[in-house]
Amino acid sequence: MKAPSPEDQLAGFLAKYTPEIAAEAVASLERLRPHVPGAVEMVYDNYNALVVGFGASERASEAVLSIAVMPRWVDLCFLVGADLPDPHGLLLGSGSVARHVVLKEAADIDTPAVRELIALAVGRSPRPFDTAAPGRMVVKSISARQRPRRPTSPSGGEKTSS
Repeated sequence: MKAPSPEDQLAGFLAKYTPEIAAEAVASLERLRPHVPGAVEMVYDNYNALVVGFGASERASEAVLSIAVMPRWVDLCFLVGADLPDPHGLLLGSGSVARHVVLKEAADIDTPAVRELIALAVGRSPRPFDTAAPGRMVVKSISARQRPRRPTSPSGGEKTSS
């Protein structure tokens, strides 16, 4: 029996979410890919969220961006975000390394301010992206235990801005 492709596995992971969130995640990935040509997409079906990291190699430490799929929203994470200039005040979070932008919709990725942040993050990659190479996907980990992928109540766990 042939093992499922990484793309098929990702589709299975996304199927755990509501159709609306899954569609936003797919649209966000499609809009981000042109900004990271040649990227290796590292898929982590983690305890808290489904994450697709983008880096120049399969080394997680070289990822500079990710899409994080939460039960109620999708984030664009900047894994070198704490050091990125943010003249438009878009980056949220207070950690020592990463920052994120909550995507109201996938089209937010195409706004000039977000595109600028993406370009800055890619420019800070420890290894340059091989823009001549085709992008590829690798499933890196699947957590045995996971939080629910669909909202558990209509009022709890709303989107926050920090």
